[in-house]
Amino acid sequence: MKTIYLSLGSNLGDRARNIARAIEALGGHGVRITRKSSLYETEPVDARGGWFLNCVVEAETDLMPRQLMRALMAIERSLGRRSRMAADAEGPREPRSIDMDILLFGSSVVRAPDLEIPHPRMADRRFVLVPLTELAPGVRHPVLQQTIEELLARAENRGQVRRVSRTPLAANPSQKHV
Repeated sequence: MKTIYLSLGSNLGDRARNIARAIEALGGHGVRITRKSSLYETEPVDARGGWFLNCVVEAETDLMPRQLMRALMAIERSLGRRSRMAADAEGPREPRSIDMDILLFGSSVVRAPDLEIPHPRMADRRFVLVPLTELAPGVRHPVLQQTIEELLARAENRGQVRRVSRTPLAANPSQKHV
């Protein structure tokens, strides 16, 4: 079993429900969730639409990286995500009901035209690093050889990241700005 970290985000429809449904669906695809970060509301970066709701999950799987990616894409499609090809074209990305990315797959490094692990832009994305730091601050990026906490300390301050309660977007005026 490999320990993996996945990023989940949604900025379309009932964002918390979309994420909850995606997490629930992972179990049926050979992915066992071991821990889940808090939910974070994040300002869109290079994307159209409203603010995202994001989280990171730690999980275990016997799947190989490409099998895992196919499982994530199947879950995204089942939850209304348009094709990744259309969504990942040049320019700002379209709003999405769910977006799931493989951040880390144990200490594996995969460099292929259709898959890169660790995620190639995770070190620049606070909306990924903040929830990942909550779960795995001391885990080392297998290419950059820095801990997740060190990557977060060096990340550009692009977009706000606010922790929200674990319940679906309960209004809380004292939300912490990270």
